[in-house]
Amino acid sequence: MDANMGHLLTTILQALYIICAALLALYTCGQALLLIQYLRHKTTQPAPPIPDTWPHVTVQLPIYNEQYVVQRALEALAALDYPHLHIQVLDDSTDETRRVVAEGVAHLQKRGISIEQVTRPTRDGYKAGALAIGLDRIDSDYVAVFDADFVPTPDFLKQVLPHLLADDRLGLVQTRWSHLNPDENALTQAQRLAVDTHFMIEQQARSHSGWLMPFNGTGGVWRVAAIEDAGGWNGDTLTEDLDLSYRAQLRGWRAKLLPDVVVPGELPSQLAAYEQQQARWAVGSLQNLLVHGGAVMRSDRPLLHRFMALHHLCQYVPQALMLLMLLLAPPLLLNNALTSLSLAPLGVLGLVPPLMYAVTQVRLRDDWPRSLAAFPLLVVLGTGLIWRNTAAMARALFGVTPGFQRTPKFGDTKKGNRYTQHRAWPWPEFLLMLYALLAAWLAVEREPALVPYLLLHGVSFAMVVGWHLRDRLQARQKQPQQSVQHTS
Repeated sequence: MDANMGHLLTTILQALYIICAALLALYTCGQALLLIQYLRHKTTQPAPPIPDTWPHVTVQLPIYNEQYVVQRALEALAALDYPHLHIQVLDDSTDETRRVVAEGVAHLQKRGISIEQVTRPTRDGYKAGALAIGLDRIDSDYVAVFDADFVPTPDFLKQVLPHLLADDRLGLVQTRWSHLNPDENALTQAQRLAVDTHFMIEQQARSHSGWLMPFNGTGGVWRVAAIEDAGGWNGDTLTEDLDLSYRAQLRGWRAKLLPDVVVPGELPSQLAAYEQQQARWAVGSLQNLLVHGGAVMRSDRPLLHRFMALHHLCQYVPQALMLLMLLLAPPLLLNNALTSLSLAPLGVLGLVPPLMYAVTQVRLRDDWPRSLAAFPLLVVLGTGLIWRNTAAMARALFGVTPGFQRTPKFGDTKKGNRYTQHRAWPWPEFLLMLYALLAAWLAVEREPALVPYLLLHGVSFAMVVGWHLRDRLQARQKQPQQSVQHTS
């Protein structure tokens, strides 16, 4: 290669590396703003007055093949302490779940519970389509939405409705998730940290600051007028909850988090299921960025509000930036092109995420040191998924999406579960593991400060590979008793 051409190529790669690092730093600044806003507004706000009469509320339970958790959900909804309540089970199931639901609904109807099972011939629009069909059948002014693995407490509606009744421009009230199985295994322990921080700091900061705040898909109550004014449920993206909440708020409706109202749900306990969930959320976030990014920037909201909205919609983009920086590292190291870059000061921003997790756990738990022990695994897990999430987003950019794939829920049934998933051999992560280790080896002499960062990638990909191999071996030992689904 001509020396001038080689120098030009190195300069281009170096510029790409700097841009990625700068964008990662900018994203982390957004995280720091969320933490600052949370610390400024962490005081509990007074509860609104209890109404003299309670309005009619419909509770929607959209399900698809939830055989192992749906009965628990039905019992929890039937136990809601609320005088004017109707329950819709929006059942798109194609397996034994439909029979379980029919029997459960019939039993509750005999007890005097106002409940119906709503089915349809096809899953048009997936979850969004089911919610839209259900909405057309009700005359309530308010609708609560729960996924099948969530178990609301009996006083849930009486804690939430007063906030909607006190503010006629409040379109959505989101409650905080807690966990039914936080200590089931190392994977659920790591997820607990991420979910807790999302609600305690990120969502609470958005709510208090008046920034655009997403609906999390479950554990929330909508004003029906806000849904209708925003154009109703839409299944064009894989995260219909995020789509509707942005459309509604861009129409002038407000959203609010109630951090003291807690709804426990089930965390994915299998890596394949967790990967599937994260890939769907990554694609959905990117789709909503493409759909709503322009409207956000054109809105008359303050500049900081618009920046934080884009920051939220870009929440999975840092994973693509991390992957690109990893791919760029070896050629830049071979050309000694990283030595001249003074990016070390940006590393200080790396303290922001662990500080957010620490603040969250200290606020929530007396045994916070024990829960924070899962932080290293969370870092490794997040790094190990950057290929899968980036690949999913790249396919989405070219219009290739797998459709809505629900996250398997197991309840108390883990063994012999037909929804158990395992991936085929994780070749991409295996090759990236070798690539990251090669980069670390090159950095030992050329840029020693990068060695820990590159080793983190190697260890993370190795963990993903090892985890999947272990799951496959365990599945093979259980056959033929258990039918195993494979994901691509």
